[in-house]
Amino acid sequence: MDAGTLGVMIPIIALMIPIVAIWAKHQQKMAEMNVKSTAEMTAEKAAQYASHIKDLEDRVRVLERIVTDRGYDVSAQIEALRDQHRVEEQGAGVPLDGARKENV
Repeated sequence: MDAGTLGVMIPIIALMIPIVAIWAKHQQKMAEMNVKSTAEMTAEKAAQYASHIKDLEDRVRVLERIVTDRGYDVSAQIEALRDQHRVEEQGAGVPLDGARKENV
């Protein structure tokens, strides 16, 4: 390398050092913003999931209370509905079992 080339390279390198430092600082800020954004989105999703899970737990508690209630008899209520439907269909319509009524 001769003195002329060296004389040109020194200022170029001297100008590149601050440019690289500015670029590196910018990249660091971008990475920090990305981490912060990801953390916020994750926290929001966690809150949504927690709310959804709480709603599901509340529904399960209600169902458990309904099923374990001593006055709640599912089979008796189903039979009562069937009996009520039989009384209603005696007047008109086709029975649920598919059999046709004979007109007497």
